[in-house]
Amino acid sequence: MARRTKRLWTDEEKRSICFQTAAPGVSVAQVARRYAVNANLIFKWLRDPRYAPDPALVLAPSEEARFLPVEIVAETKAPAAEPVAENRIEIDLAGGHRMRISGSYDPEALARLIRGLTA
Repeated sequence: MARRTKRLWTDEEKRSICFQTAAPGVSVAQVARRYAVNANLIFKWLRDPRYAPDPALVLAPSEEARFLPVEIVAETKAPAAEPVAENRIEIDLAGGHRMRISGSYDPEALARLIRGLTA
């Protein structure tokens, strides 16, 4: 019989997992299954103020997630001296994905989106 090793979670991982439980329509059990962790452990983390989701960052019912237009384009090699457009942001995410935002944007919504994509 193989012996199980205890999983050590970093504080940032615990915060991220606890934050996911605060999303509308998401249960602690669903998050626990996603990370193969006992739900009781997540409830324990939620009682700890270091890991509990910040109420200011949790989506209010009126601010539920909504779909944003997304266009998937093939990667092209840009010329070396490409002019940079005003109000344009490029973010390289884990897994080789790149996010490009042009025009005006809500910084808090962008931060929530990035946290959701990297969680």
